[in-house]
Amino acid sequence: MKKIIVGGRHSDSRGTLDHMNDFDMSEVKRMYLITHPDPSVKRGWRGHKIEQRWFYVVQGSFEVSLVKIDDWVKPNPDSKLEVYTLSANKPQVLHVPVGYATGFKALEPDAKFMVYADFGIENAANDNYQYPSDYFTNWK
Repeated sequence: MKKIIVGGRHSDSRGTLDHMNDFDMSEVKRMYLITHPDPSVKRGWRGHKIEQRWFYVVQGSFEVSLVKIDDWVKPNPDSKLEVYTLSANKPQVLHVPVGYATGFKALEPDAKFMVYADFGIENAANDNYQYPSDYFTNWK
């Protein structure tokens, strides 16, 4: 089930602490950091049949679009998209379950986000479905 895991922020004279206390990372096997320098560039689409993902913005903000894949060989290009705006100023994690493809774009230069996956890198080549960035017609 897709969901936003809401975090929190505490600031005092020593600095700011962002926390994600409700993010259960027991299923996470690997993570990587994506830096997206140019907000005019869309990055997408990549789908996974068996892997789930979690997204957490550490700098800047992103628009993340999700589409449920109905046919892995030739998905419906008019499929409904779900769009989320994630920002480093609002600590939260977006959970993307299996069966979805994601597309995203930075909303400001040099935005960065962490991606967590529940399978190791040895599985990546077997669960990687890519579609051109303009494949889904509803992506603005």
